[in-house]
Amino acid sequence: MCGIAGWIDLKEDLTDKYPLVEAMSATLAKRGPDSSGTLFSAHALLAHRRLAVMDPAGGAQPMTRQKYGVDYSIVYNGELYNSLELKKILEDFGYTFTTTCDTEVLLLSYVHWGPQCVERLNGIFAFGIWDEREKRIFLARDHFGVKPLFYICLKSGFLFASEIKALLANPMIKPEIGVEGLSEVFGLGPAKTPGIGVFNGISELKPAHCMIFDSNGLHTYRYWALESYEHEDSLEDTVSRVRGLVLDAMERQFVSDVPLCCFLSGGLDSSAITAQAARYFMNNGKGRLHTYSIDYADNEKYFVPSLYQPDPDAPWVKRMADECGSEHTYITVDTTQVADALENAVAARDLPGMADIDSSLWLFCKEVKKDATVALSGECADEVFGGYPWYHMEELLNAGTFPWSRNIEERNTILSGDLLKAINPTEYIARRYHETLSEVPHMDGENELEKRRREMFYLNFSWFMQTLLDRKDRMSMAHGLEVRVPYCDYRLVQYAWNIPWDMKMLDGREKGLLRKAFEGVLPNDVLYRKKSPYPKTHNPSYEATVKNRLMEIMHDPNSPLLPLIDKKALAIIMAEPSDLGKPWYGQLMARPQLYAWLIQVDAWLRLYKISIKI
Repeated sequence: MCGIAGWIDLKEDLTDKYPLVEAMSATLAKRGPDSSGTLFSAHALLAHRRLAVMDPAGGAQPMTRQKYGVDYSIVYNGELYNSLELKKILEDFGYTFTTTCDTEVLLLSYVHWGPQCVERLNGIFAFGIWDEREKRIFLARDHFGVKPLFYICLKSGFLFASEIKALLANPMIKPEIGVEGLSEVFGLGPAKTPGIGVFNGISELKPAHCMIFDSNGLHTYRYWALESYEHEDSLEDTVSRVRGLVLDAMERQFVSDVPLCCFLSGGLDSSAITAQAARYFMNNGKGRLHTYSIDYADNEKYFVPSLYQPDPDAPWVKRMADECGSEHTYITVDTTQVADALENAVAARDLPGMADIDSSLWLFCKEVKKDATVALSGECADEVFGGYPWYHMEELLNAGTFPWSRNIEERNTILSGDLLKAINPTEYIARRYHETLSEVPHMDGENELEKRRREMFYLNFSWFMQTLLDRKDRMSMAHGLEVRVPYCDYRLVQYAWNIPWDMKMLDGREKGLLRKAFEGVLPNDVLYRKKSPYPKTHNPSYEATVKNRLMEIMHDPNSPLLPLIDKKALAIIMAEPSDLGKPWYGQLMARPQLYAWLIQVDAWLRLYKISIKI
């Protein structure tokens, strides 16, 4: 994984602008700590920060290859999981390779197939390829947006980068937000509308989209979308097909020229990856697999079961580590660490995020990076196979809004009257919700319940999954750690998209189909453990810490947060008894996370010196 940045201008000569692109690149150094490179030409400046995963000795970027006298140059962030298959096809067409890295495969795929190359890619990626003769750049992002790509249009060109901070490093771009950005943060946050960059003028290339910029201007289009059709496979064939797709996705992602490990929570999704990775390591003479888990100081003392978190992870982590024979490391973080890292998480994400759910992951990845460069994680299985409560509980399924963020009125009560008047968050949320529903590829003949469940899956792919993928990318890449997500393989998602609900809920269990597919791979007690989300601290000292820090902000006359909140309403909430069971956002964020999120908003406004323009 890497960080990329670029400046394209077809009218102005950029030759003397390279220090500005190098400054943009410098902000991405943590994404690519191993090396850096820059390509300078009159109308294109490309910069790259490399995290070497495949062919560390080769594969430097920007990489340039020539065909018929034309130079093609690439900056690329990602991994191709079908690189060897593509390489073989290209060799049959007469292409030769000077490296063993997937960057060269991707570049020559574009040279041979042009923009249609994206239709052949299996992986996670964001890249730009500059055609020097045609003065054209082609950019693309993977099917579900695992890897980020932001851009901003200028008079005769545009800037692009892996992260917002790189765009803001160019003095031409001001850290300003307006009504839309405020609506995103205070209405939808920590979620974000696909394609929106929050800061004025900044956009994000949507997942499964390409962009071409040349003398005809800027053109963006979608190269892949889910297709709805009747599922005709029998239950037996469906189980077999799911198992095959999942195992294939996993095994493609076990390949690495640098140390690889697994995140292990003891739940179904991470345990299945760990079990397969352990077998792969053993069968390929790679020694013992290293696994890592996170927990919080004194959680065993304060943990209280709830609908959303029925039991602690620690015993199940040990169960699976022993079962797989992995070399396991337990990483424990304490209250002060998690609270102190809230600002680090903002700096990594460039936006207020999921509070301590982000900061704890930031701390976790920092420790994992000491031993490994690549990790595999179980994200996306719940979205693909229907693991969340809102797939199952009628009041959530039919909430008429984003089910992970239903408490709109409660959210509104903490906002100032001026902010509420300016952004009207209730209307903004409803508009984004209905815009997404209008995109769902429905299937003729579906009953209303199946239609609604299809909408719920689409909402999750577009919103909740994207929030978690953004979190995982920024917190891990802030330490130069690449995290792969096998359940996000587009072939698996497309197949599962049309599987009827009664199959997905096999035996009346959430993700029952996935459990059935892994019979014989996992011990039955782990296989049928009730879903438990990413852990959060139950230590009352954490809520006390963030409450005290938020109180200090509320008494700071210079706080940029104060004009945006209703201090009296917030003080009333803070005086109420603790409520860890009522979610404020999804299953992961409750009352303590609300306080921590407001601390993050304050830190974001200060850190980025944001000007509000409404």
